[in-house]
Amino acid sequence: MKFASLARATMLVSAVALIPAATAGLAAVDGRSGAQFGKLVAIYRLVQENYVDDVKGDDLIKGAISGMLSSLDPHSSYLDGASLQRLETMIDGSYSGLGLSVIMDDGAVKVISPFRGSPADKAGIKAGDFITHLDGVLYFERELDEAVAKMRGKAGTSITLTVFRPGRSDPFDVTVTRGIIDLEPVTSALKDSVGVITINEFSRDVGNDVNAAVKTLRAQASGKLSGLVLDLRSNPGGSLDEAVALSDLFLEKGDIVSQRGRLASENEFYEAETVFDGDVAKGIPLVVLIDAGSASASEIVAGALQDHKRAVVMGERSFGKGSVQSLIGLDRNSAVKLTTARYYTPDGHSVQEGGIEPDIRVPQLSDPDARLRAERAIRESDLRGHLINEIALDDKQLETDKQDDPRFRMTADELKARGIEDFQLHYAIETLKRAALHGTSVARPK
Repeated sequence: MKFASLARATMLVSAVALIPAATAGLAAVDGRSGAQFGKLVAIYRLVQENYVDDVKGDDLIKGAISGMLSSLDPHSSYLDGASLQRLETMIDGSYSGLGLSVIMDDGAVKVISPFRGSPADKAGIKAGDFITHLDGVLYFERELDEAVAKMRGKAGTSITLTVFRPGRSDPFDVTVTRGIIDLEPVTSALKDSVGVITINEFSRDVGNDVNAAVKTLRAQASGKLSGLVLDLRSNPGGSLDEAVALSDLFLEKGDIVSQRGRLASENEFYEAETVFDGDVAKGIPLVVLIDAGSASASEIVAGALQDHKRAVVMGERSFGKGSVQSLIGLDRNSAVKLTTARYYTPDGHSVQEGGIEPDIRVPQLSDPDARLRAERAIRESDLRGHLINEIALDDKQLETDKQDDPRFRMTADELKARGIEDFQLHYAIETLKRAALHGTSVARPK
């Protein structure tokens, strides 16, 4: 694999930066570490000479590197072969599979989020599900790439997933038919007088695509838009540049996001540059929808628009991934993905662990498992070895989003009878319509 194509691939993951190996300190080893490396070499030789079976030296080295990085945080890892290929495939065109964002947690495959409209999403796979078996074969304490490769395959073929959903007593099987995963990064629709813009991923040209969508919606509404909804739910992130570009669309000035690392070279500040000639929405009321699957670049946008009071954020607390990963090339076929900085919103708030707290918390009542999933939602703070926020967070405060809100008591069946399939989106649209009708702003609770 050429490293140029790898640089393109990294833009989809977490806005990781590409760092040449020469600047990564790989040319020499600190002499003070000699004793530790001597112990590592001794164990390497001991295993090769005494283990019950023959062991390949490359496998031992890879295991040592992977173990070292796994002791840091969930987003630092060693990539080679299949894992590098998977990274490239995510950006270099479509692929056949299920459409799942997954991680390995405690030896099991855990679903971070299904891509909206993907085969997995349509089959009912939810964020927080554990996939224990693939076609009846147990996948526990195995390489994540092995499970991912098994889930991918020719479009039209099927695979049976055994799913354990926290809160349910028994696992259950779901058969999913693979499809072509070729998501549109941006889609839009006019609902009554409100424009709804859905951002599925932060890939190339998202800023320009949203700019075009605003113009299209304004034309469809004959220039009389009551408001706009930016739907960032279940969006796992992507390009930092596109998150900045999207935020810049609706801001005339000020900070958008900053990143700060241990090294001064990792500190950067991104400001609104009025690339799109100021606020393209011209002050139209704006609601940003987020949920537990909104991560990384999604949190940058939500945090920037919230801090500048340009938008009201609705939904559920976001995932809480406020870290930056740099991709450091070792050679043509391997690299290290290393956490090197944290993100901060314009007000100086780190989203690491805590995520973005919505101004108005709105549960997804149209999901029959909404209450259960809210209680069991998987976020950054639930991942083993996650990076700690410098400011100690109150666990009880982070759990407030799991408490019932007396304003929202309708059941999924009652909503379905009223033709409401997406309660969070319905609530956002109705809020904007009411504000337009009465000539008021979309109010934040005190």
